[in-house]
Amino acid sequence: MTKGYNIQQILLDQLSISTSLLSSYTSLGLDEKEVMVLIQIHRFAYEGNFFPTPFDIASCMSVSEDECSKILRKLVRKQFLTIEKGENAENQVSEVYSLETLWKNLYDEKLEKVEEEHFGTIFVLFEQEFGRPISPFEIEMINAWIDEDQIAPSLIKAGLREAVLMGKLNFKYIDRILRDWQKKGIQTVEQARDASRTIRQTRQTNTREYKEEATGIRPFIIIG
Repeated sequence: MTKGYNIQQILLDQLSISTSLLSSYTSLGLDEKEVMVLIQIHRFAYEGNFFPTPFDIASCMSVSEDECSKILRKLVRKQFLTIEKGENAENQVSEVYSLETLWKNLYDEKLEKVEEEHFGTIFVLFEQEFGRPISPFEIEMINAWIDEDQIAPSLIKAGLREAVLMGKLNFKYIDRILRDWQKKGIQTVEQARDASRTIRQTRQTNTREYKEEATGIRPFIIIG
């Protein structure tokens, strides 16, 4: 092994980016700087920082803090980015960025049509998101979801969307999502979205509490 390189660390240091975002952002009216800001927000959330400052984001880009602030305001105005409030166990309120509206813009049209589409469309979408042909084993897993588990194609695509959103694009994670939805009696895409939103909010709260406990530092919170 080449000195100074840790292959395991390299593999862990990966972030899943939606290929639909990279291939369709111009049709949504986004430019390259706006997309990169969204990707940076996605990365910060993956690392446990759910409300990075314009300075944090600009430090990773070739834009100034002021320009980054303008881009963030523009993304909020165009409804590709929202600011939500989260509350921890101590009733402390803090703000978090949500990319939910971005994913809805990317995936909702596909999900609305999926019940009338041929099952082969699912395989095409999986290959687009994974950026590679899916294996025979993966094809069998999708078939099993449809034929044996009787999971609606729209929910399978919603599970794929959730995996993309969480940055955990692998079949085992998608399978866990779908089986969890089955246990909870979730049968529609809207129910799945509500359940996923609740889980993400809980994880965000737990991550903030863990950081506060580990560092002994509580963030300065502005409410209003």
